[in-house]
Amino acid sequence: MKLNKKNRNTAFWALQFIGWGFINSISIFVPQNISTELIVFSIFAGMFIGISSTSVLRWYLKRHVDFDSFGFKEVVKIFVSSLLAATLFGAMNVIFGILYVKIGPEITEAERHMFEAYDKFWIQVLNSLFLVGAWTITYLVIKLLLKLNQNRIERLELNSTLKQAQLNTLKGQINPHFMFNSLNNIRGLMLEDVEKSREMLTKLSEIMRYSLTKNNVNDIPVREELEVVDNYIDLSKIQFEDRLEFIKEVDSDTLDLKIPPMIIQLLVENAAKHGISNLKNGGRIVLGIKKVDDELIIEVRNTGKLKISKDSTQLGLINIKQRLKLLYADRASFNLEEISDEVVAQVKIPLI
Repeated sequence: MKLNKKNRNTAFWALQFIGWGFINSISIFVPQNISTELIVFSIFAGMFIGISSTSVLRWYLKRHVDFDSFGFKEVVKIFVSSLLAATLFGAMNVIFGILYVKIGPEITEAERHMFEAYDKFWIQVLNSLFLVGAWTITYLVIKLLLKLNQNRIERLELNSTLKQAQLNTLKGQINPHFMFNSLNNIRGLMLEDVEKSREMLTKLSEIMRYSLTKNNVNDIPVREELEVVDNYIDLSKIQFEDRLEFIKEVDSDTLDLKIPPMIIQLLVENAAKHGISNLKNGGRIVLGIKKVDDELIIEVRNTGKLKISKDSTQLGLINIKQRLKLLYADRASFNLEEISDEVVAQVKIPLI
């Protein structure tokens, strides 16, 4: 079960009252010659001291300790803040002990003996260190368990959306408009060049086959994806004719590297659909693929401005982000920006 912020706060305060209430109620079962008034006072004063000091400690830990990147610096912060919380705990014990002796009911000899150490500040601090330390360890363990549970739930949620993400990818790739336009263009081409139209039908069927057969595959070689991109560009040129210029700048050492299917094709399709098609004189699409250190960088640049229409579902871009998130978590990145009258889409994929 995934706890939201409100539920976590409710659980924290419930555990605070139950835990400190139990610890301070133990005195009831200790056979001592002390009055009922002192027992009640000890329980409620102890609860107040414990809850107050550790709540302040929790407030500090939540705001100043980075549990996501836990290191030596965080350990120091926890140790110092716990020590200060124990000091506060001990000081409050001394104050409450003195107040009870001064303004409370007359105490017995046994009770006076019990209060002997209450005016010794450092003894109270040392005694408090054990309770605050135990509380801190318990808090950190619960924090860790909640973090692990949250990570597990996020992984389950990502896995549960995998099929939907794959379906969206399929919908985004077998674009109905592209299909209809290609078929219409091929039909018109038949009147001029039957052999060329047959070739284009073959390329269209290859794109469909690729989309259907590779949709459930997590990675393919770059060279295999480039074949589909070439088919897509050839089909698009029937519509754009001389308005579309396509340039590939692909390093040879990247051709056998593995990438998620549809990634490059989606980028190129997005560049043609939202970039070149909106330009009267057409433009250029440049595909660049290179390896830098332990990353594969895929970059698609197209002439135009970064303008996404309001009625656009941005399905292709969403699919890219979903695929990268599912396969690489936060180790991969996708960026889309406008640079010097060009729209630049860049994907970085870890190789190890």
